Amino acid sequence: MTRMNGRRLLLNGAHLGYDVLRATLQPIGIGVRGLLVHDDAALLVYHSYVPYWHLPGGGLKRGETLEAAARREVYEEAGAVVTGPLALLGIFLGNTRQRSDHTAVFACEAFVLQPPIDRWEIDGRAFFALDRLPDNVTRGYRRLIARWRDGDRSLQIGTW
Repeated sequence: MTRMNGRRLLLNGAHLGYDVLRATLQPIGIGVRGLLVHDDAALLVYHSYVPYWHLPGGGLKRGETLEAAARREVYEEAGAVVTGPLALLGIFLGNTRQRSDHTAVFACEAFVLQPPIDRWEIDGRAFFALDRLPDNVTRGYRRLIARWRDGDRSLQIGTW
């Protein structure tokens, strides 16, 4: 997943341009992420344009609720069809590339996997034990997953 081929280089450049445009036109964003847990393992996705494993997620569409966006995004990126309730774990602020993004993170343990429909943005998906995450997972995701692993389901509002 760490190869830097022509496709990855092109997508990385396109993503950077997209981020610059978004920061100019929409300096504050709202997004969602899903912590999908099965057998003490979290389902993470690997993006084609950045060298990190992520919780599946993305932005809201016009008129979409946070929960509906979370259900749609985990399906699109990870192929996870949520079959049970989603629990709101927190709302987090991240400041990157001149943007302020607020991200609502939902957790779910009831889902079934199908092939993901996102074929260009996501290079892979995999389960990782909650106590053995890959090295290239952000500190914010690590803290969130550790909270879940340790049984802390309280709502948190803060920064990544």
